[in-house]
Amino acid sequence: MSVAEPRRIVLFRHAKADWPQVSDHERPLADRGRQDAAVAGRKLADTGIPFDMALCSTATRTRETWKLAVHELPHRPKTVYEERLYEASPGELIAVLNETPDDAHNVVLIGHNPGIQGLTEVLAGQAEGDTRARMAAHGFHTGAFAVLSVEGSWKSLEPGVCTLTDYWAPTE
Repeated sequence: MSVAEPRRIVLFRHAKADWPQVSDHERPLADRGRQDAAVAGRKLADTGIPFDMALCSTATRTRETWKLAVHELPHRPKTVYEERLYEASPGELIAVLNETPDDAHNVVLIGHNPGIQGLTEVLAGQAEGDTRARMAAHGFHTGAFAVLSVEGSWKSLEPGVCTLTDYWAPTE
């Protein structure tokens, strides 16, 4: 990767979860969520982004989403299961991304709302084409993801420095 080539971050909300009598952290995916996670994986593959790393919440629904989605990618990136991603605010998510090793150029973060949507809105100082309008129109539903590009190191990631380049949701 050249110095001028931007880093990419994909912010991926877990797919639709079920509501059985378990703690929130242990909620599994619903049948629709399992289907949507696989479709989202194919859409992630269609982006052509060669992911170097995945940062995934430790919640059952995020781990299941990633397991189904990553199966659709041409290669499996290094996956780090991070407890701090569960119920994280946009600021807490930025702090985790600031710790990303500089040799990881393309990262997918699998997490939860409202943090994922909030982080997308906080980071995206600019947007290409109609991506911001599509995201606003469809909302950040379960299984949705946003693609952002950023110049510089992970340590310099802060509000407004990214460009929203793509958005996809199962309901779109």
